Amino acid sequence: MKKSITRATAGLAALALVAGACGSDDDSSSTADTASDDTEVASDDAAEAESDAANDDVEATDDTAADEEATDDTAADSGDDAASGDCDSLDEVSLQLQWFTQAQFGGYYAAVDQGFFEDQCLDVEIKEGAVEIVPQTELANGNADFAIAWVPKALQTREAGADITNIAQVFERSGTLQVSFADNGITSPTDFEGKTIGNWGFGNEYEVFAAIGEAGLDPATDVDLVGQQFDMIALLEGEIDAAEAMTYNEYAQVLEAPNPDTGELYQPEDFNVISYEDEGVGMLQDAIWADAARLADDEAYRDQAVRFVAAALQGWAYCRDNVEECATIVTEAGSTLGASHQQWMMNEVNKLIWPASGESIGLIDQAAWDQTVEISQNTPNLEGATVLTEDPGDGAFTNDIVTEAIALLDGVDLVGADYAAIDVTLNEGGE
Repeated sequence: MKKSITRATAGLAALALVAGACGSDDDSSSTADTASDDTEVASDDAAEAESDAANDDVEATDDTAADEEATDDTAADSGDDAASGDCDSLDEVSLQLQWFTQAQFGGYYAAVDQGFFEDQCLDVEIKEGAVEIVPQTELANGNADFAIAWVPKALQTREAGADITNIAQVFERSGTLQVSFADNGITSPTDFEGKTIGNWGFGNEYEVFAAIGEAGLDPATDVDLVGQQFDMIALLEGEIDAAEAMTYNEYAQVLEAPNPDTGELYQPEDFNVISYEDEGVGMLQDAIWADAARLADDEAYRDQAVRFVAAALQGWAYCRDNVEECATIVTEAGSTLGASHQQWMMNEVNKLIWPASGESIGLIDQAAWDQTVEISQNTPNLEGATVLTEDPGDGAFTNDIVTEAIALLDGVDLVGADYAAIDVTLNEGGE
């Protein structure tokens, strides 16, 4: 089985310890009034800062693996029988991630590890992200065949001239939160008034601004918006009243931290959590992007795109049904942080994907797309800039590729109607 994974430069690895799930793009609108000097770690070429890489030390035994392979239900759910047939040769393609190896990308690593890409006659090189790497730009420049990127950021790059298109919307729900201590009384965006609200800037803040606007508040006068690093230190040290966080990363960081008053780890009841998805201002996040011109002009590339999406969806189905094993797969692929954090991330990422609201994961929902575009066009930051200045048009996404991919996966459950998250116990520091 071919397992091709490219590691980023070792000198950047330390930054993964404090980086968040989102990050900065060279063509994202920077918010000088809301981003601190510490937050601006990106170069002028810009950077895509993503969530903390984390480890998981739960290893599936050979006996367990054998039992799982022998179980008909597991085969039906994860699609062990969905191989497309023998291959005379494997097509080499590459995938550019947004950040370092972590369970946010577990489905792709599982597709390598379990041979799903190879079953589709593909040899996939997974390229890790880094501070200076913007995945959609790497795609547009021909340095990768496919890329994982948040929809608003990729659309902004597209508006700037990149001929790219969304071919599969993997994350169906937004994972962005605003987290505060319970005694601050911040239970909805209306409570932001007069409070110090942290945000990451670099184009990651638009859900925050949209929620403020929906609450009838003026972000320039009613709220003290400040730049926040990609961690929860400012919240834990009382420097801000509420911090931006991802369900699968920064929120776990506060639950991994000891409460100095008790000596025990903080508990969920110690915090109030606002979900921007629940507030109706969630924006589409991790999607698979492809080169639009190549899809139109290169039949071989288009065929590779269909097979790539098929194997990727199969990988995500596998991670739905094998949370601990997928966390271990990611760890063994090179993730370097704590085991419980990695399991938490895999579990929370699954919640953003499963169950599918439609006929399958990966299909782009028009209503969710329209909401993302509307917020991108109409929510200004403190400088008055919006993510998009015009509608991205019909070519910004297509369901044709993912529909053909789904047809290749006979017997794979791509809806997950019976999906249920597992319980994960976080340890101090995510260990």
